[in-house]
Amino acid sequence: MDTSLRKPWIVGVSGASGTPYAAAVLRGLLSAGEAVDLVVSRAARLTLLDETGHAFRDAHWREDLRTWLARGADGKDGQFDLSDAELSDVRFWAAGDLAAGPSSGSYPVKGMLIVPASTACVAGVALGLSKDLLQRAASVTLKERRTLVVAVRETPLNGQTLKHLVTLDEAGAVVLPASPAFYAGARHIQDLVDFVAGRVLDAAAVPHQLYRRWEGELGSAGSA
Repeated sequence: MDTSLRKPWIVGVSGASGTPYAAAVLRGLLSAGEAVDLVVSRAARLTLLDETGHAFRDAHWREDLRTWLARGADGKDGQFDLSDAELSDVRFWAAGDLAAGPSSGSYPVKGMLIVPASTACVAGVALGLSKDLLQRAASVTLKERRTLVVAVRETPLNGQTLKHLVTLDEAGAVVLPASPAFYAGARHIQDLVDFVAGRVLDAAAVPHQLYRRWEGELGSAGSA
């Protein structure tokens, strides 16, 4: 594609438990034809290895990304098969690269999705620390008034984290706890993961078919 017209979503993956959420969001974005700029924190690499048994390496990021996205939340490798075309418009930036494109407000993006967001990441963004590219890109997203979705994954939440989340909300971010719902008829872990991923994409106005939407129930007047 014409790179001058490229306008990706930044997906930041922090070290909180919940890497299947990130994988589902990434698959949803790529299936919708969206370009993606990916930032995986150092802590997230350790979590990914712990949760999936797969590494994520800078020198082999494309190969490792394909392996990661092919794995289902139920632990089955090769459950999903992404085409080369779907993966072709993913750009990876190392978390330590503060000179990367997403560190500047003049770099064109649609917004940023942090999935999952650890409490340390939430604090860093709320306080404007910019200690790595993930936090810096989030701060830039806020200052440029672009969409920022923060899928926090922690329980219980202490008072300090709640204050940080309120700060993010007041700054314009969408605070979206990774809280699965059960009305959509979930039968597998992947269904619960896809619900959360779908809600993240809803907040970003990206179309998807990851879960069955609530349509309401007809009352006595409607059924008469």
